[in-house]
Amino acid sequence: MNRALVIYEENTDMLTIEDIIAATGGKAIYSNSNAFTGVSIDSRTIREGELFIALKGSRFDGHNFLNEALDKGSGALVNFPPVEPVKGKTIIYVDDTLKALQGIARYLRLRRDIPVIGITGSNGKTTTKELIASILGTKYRVLKNIANLNNHIGLPLSLTRINDTDEVVVLEMGASGPGEIKDLCEIAVPNYGVLTNISQAHLEGFKDLETIRKTKLELLDYISAAVVNADDPFMTEGIRTDRFKGRLVRYGIKNSAEIHATDIRLYEKGSIFNLHIGENGSIEVHPKISGMFNIYNLLAAASVGYLFNIGLLNIKNAIDSFTGLPMRLEFTELNGVKIINDVYNANPASMEEAIKELVRVKKGRIIAVLGDMLELGSHGEEAHRRLGRLMSGFPIDIFIAVGPLMSFAASEFNESVYKLQSAVEAGKLLRDICKKGDTVLIKGSRGMNMERVLADGP
Repeated sequence: MNRALVIYEENTDMLTIEDIIAATGGKAIYSNSNAFTGVSIDSRTIREGELFIALKGSRFDGHNFLNEALDKGSGALVNFPPVEPVKGKTIIYVDDTLKALQGIARYLRLRRDIPVIGITGSNGKTTTKELIASILGTKYRVLKNIANLNNHIGLPLSLTRINDTDEVVVLEMGASGPGEIKDLCEIAVPNYGVLTNISQAHLEGFKDLETIRKTKLELLDYISAAVVNADDPFMTEGIRTDRFKGRLVRYGIKNSAEIHATDIRLYEKGSIFNLHIGENGSIEVHPKISGMFNIYNLLAAASVGYLFNIGLLNIKNAIDSFTGLPMRLEFTELNGVKIINDVYNANPASMEEAIKELVRVKKGRIIAVLGDMLELGSHGEEAHRRLGRLMSGFPIDIFIAVGPLMSFAASEFNESVYKLQSAVEAGKLLRDICKKGDTVLIKGSRGMNMERVLADGP
């Protein structure tokens, strides 16, 4: 069994009231349970023995679900006390429940003297994180983010699961604005880092590529070893100007790199290539995940394996057995129609790669069903227009544009095009026009709910 999977086991280490107060500076208002099996922020899924942290957001307030959470959990962390005492439960008061969650995560991380790997970049973070966990899991017990919970809430929540048997922590770090990688590093205190790439993503919060790069490279201030994409010149130039003094491990395909791939053969599903790992030699690998961009993710993960002295055969076995993640370039065939389901998220770089993959594996007509790329701010219109011009250079037969931004792409597209407002409408149209032998790509930002295109089949 791959030992990396143990993240999903229950954390049996106890978190005491003293730990919580030391981590948060809080005060116990009612003290009944002296220790907790873990923390939860969701009253629907909290388990017996856990501490409920009542987070407040722009559209929700965990305090509204306090009684429901306490029916199951053993206590709660709040920033205002309940109106009436809760019998048999512990209530701890703090000024800010989000900062308290982050403080608990940092406290638990610093209590363990083990390696923490931070992964950031514009694309490929979640896949790279899962691959790294699989490779390291051949030798170590690995804790990783739950799913893609990589922000100021999800990362600390994942980190609270750390226990005394974990040997390595692998954490994906996302950011939608300046300073956010620094904030996550203050919580996780990583000593290794992976930088996948820099491209247009979350521009609404960053404004420009230079700010994205500066934010992603905040990771370098905390780590002693960095794994970087040698084929991303914009990123590597930034690393040079930041004068990183730690160990640098490069991976790539085009430029000189310690970890690199040769003799690449891409297939409809998966690929084969020779993986070269520093002075350790090379080995042929047969990954099941598709696309040239995924070879970069595989190389990034192999680079971490190299840093941790994982053997070539173990790296190969982890790569060859990895089956990918849901809604990320999933290939299926339904009623004679080839479907590429890549609906998890989208930005200009990932959209271009998906279109290239669509064209590469095509059989029969090519249909692109694309939803808006969100969070691009003032760059949104031009980014979508560029996409339309790009698509016009490929042999795409039909373009189904979903959403107001994608209509800009449609206006630049030279072939048959339909403009619709929702994924449900797109699904109905696709079912009407699809023919046996067609190849269909479905992709868009998460907020566009593009999975609904396939709700009733092609």
